[in-house]
Amino acid sequence: MKTRVTLILAALLLAFNFGFAQQDEESMTNLTIFTDYYKSKKFDEAYEPWMKVRNKSPKFNRAIYAYGDDILEHKIEKSSGAEKKKYIEDYMLLLDQAAENYPKYYPLGTVLDKKAELMYDYKDVLGANDKQIYDAFDKAYKTDIDNFTSPRGLYIYFSTIVDLFNAGQVDLQNVFDKYDDVTDKIATEVENYSEKLNELVAKEEAGQKLTSKEEQYKRQYNSYLENYDKINGSIDSKLGQLADCKNLIPLYNKNYDANKTDPVWLKRAVSRMYNKECTDDPLYIKLVKAYDETAPSADTKYFVATLLFKQDKDKEAMEYLNQSYDLEKDPYKKAKLAERIAGSLKSKGQYGQARQYYRESLKLNPSNGRPYLMIANMYAASANNCGDSHFTKRAVFWLAANEARRAGSVDPTLRSAASQTAANYEAKAPTRSEIFSEDMSGKTINIGCWIGSSVQVPKL
Repeated sequence: MKTRVTLILAALLLAFNFGFAQQDEESMTNLTIFTDYYKSKKFDEAYEPWMKVRNKSPKFNRAIYAYGDDILEHKIEKSSGAEKKKYIEDYMLLLDQAAENYPKYYPLGTVLDKKAELMYDYKDVLGANDKQIYDAFDKAYKTDIDNFTSPRGLYIYFSTIVDLFNAGQVDLQNVFDKYDDVTDKIATEVENYSEKLNELVAKEEAGQKLTSKEEQYKRQYNSYLENYDKINGSIDSKLGQLADCKNLIPLYNKNYDANKTDPVWLKRAVSRMYNKECTDDPLYIKLVKAYDETAPSADTKYFVATLLFKQDKDKEAMEYLNQSYDLEKDPYKKAKLAERIAGSLKSKGQYGQARQYYRESLKLNPSNGRPYLMIANMYAASANNCGDSHFTKRAVFWLAANEARRAGSVDPTLRSAASQTAANYEAKAPTRSEIFSEDMSGKTINIGCWIGSSVQVPKL
């Protein structure tokens, strides 16, 4: 038995990269017993020896906390009433102990978020109200924002303040402020994972094979980006009509004088009014001018350009767009800005210049597939103008389908939409019978006008 204990403990030490603080025979034996039960998913049997090690030697081995999660989750699931509450509260205590004894592996933001999620999941058992749940998430956000990264936790954090607003416990400005806080945090995490993913995408595009570890990282990064994308959509849905022009305009008019020199407030107000298409109101013009005067930046130049476009001053607008792009130095932010500039140009029908900015965005952030979809959309919209015959006009849809497929290949959040879009464009391209009757199988067609590209007709 002693030899078996030693071997299992050696394996645990290698797995968790941690030594013993107290090497006593009883804890070593109980560690071995609960580990055996845990690996066999016999959580009830693991509970007693696990508790003995935890209570006697809380720093004995990280397995106490790594395996304790599943053991207590099982106990919570299988219990009810007062017993269930006891296990939930003990799980929260376990998280605190993990942060105290192994802070490297259990950062405070992660622990506080997990405790808040437990409070949310079991609010009826714990008797917790929305204010207590919100305060628990707010503590995670304010104490250790860097490690408060859970997509689900961030959504609940925002969702709860909307519920508090609907109950008359906070005002609308609080909701908007928290929306900005949470979406800014999500944007930071998306940037972080996008930059990591871009390195792997660049390696693949250079023809190099990813290692198995890199493939694993790529799946993890994609998974996080998909989850953040879903949460962003859910947060916008939760905000819903609270952020329509009917609410925004009187609120910002009311608060303008007190905040007209606050660059953060102005940026958020301008961005929200722009995104909610409240740009026809005179307040939007006032906000943009104040923002540009208070803190001139790449952002402010972009918003000034949008005003000039609305006034049909396209030449001046382009000057501001170019200034905006030149001012931004951060590669990821520059990619996002290039995409926004391209969107503005696309809405004005300036497809050639829009494509140029979309491609700049792709160079800087190759794991973002949206520019490919936008280019595909512009190709499809130009089909009737960029061919010299019925066949060549419809051939443009092959180009559009190719761009749409590229969107799905680099960006998992767009895989379904890209596939549907590509299929839609393929259906509008020449049929097999038309390819045969025109004798075009396998031939290359040069597409004119602003597209200036070529496409190969599928071989029959």
